[in-house]
Amino acid sequence: MFDVKQIPPDLGNYLAGFADGEGSFNVSFRPREDYPQGWKVSLCFNISQRDEVILALFKRHLECGTMRRRSDGVWYYEVNNLEAIRQNVLPFFDRFGFLSAKKKRDYSKFKQLVELLEQKQERMPEGVRRILEIRREMNDGGNRRYHDEQILAASQKSKSKGESSETIRQDSQARPANKI
Repeated sequence: MFDVKQIPPDLGNYLAGFADGEGSFNVSFRPREDYPQGWKVSLCFNISQRDEVILALFKRHLECGTMRRRSDGVWYYEVNNLEAIRQNVLPFFDRFGFLSAKKKRDYSKFKQLVELLEQKQERMPEGVRRILEIRREMNDGGNRRYHDEQILAASQKSKSKGESSETIRQDSQARPANKI
């Protein structure tokens, strides 16, 4: 079982500092007809680098996540399991923290999202709206495959018309998402 107190402070501070500059906390929406609002909502902490050594340290000391090498030679470490995020990632960053205001803000928003997903809020229209509101405040808006209007409209379509996620996917490809 993960115990954040077992991580030496110098290593924990180093990893937190590295994540402060290179890490990312994200929420994504994927169309799924078998989900109550028509979307699978996923959280992810990730870091990518050409050198796998530091990413392997994250994996070893956080005791969760996966590593893979992309075709461009960049290594990618990610934790996208809600329980691993709650039990490992959050305690780690609660203990070691961030220095930059931007990462502190994004992490605070990420923690709010964890709480909403633990409460199954993504299954209710108001929960989806709240998740989208928080997402807008993270990562300086970021590039989104599906923007808020698409998610809200498709969520309504999938519930009222029984529309499939494939139709939603095709619709989003026809109208690319704008940067929010």
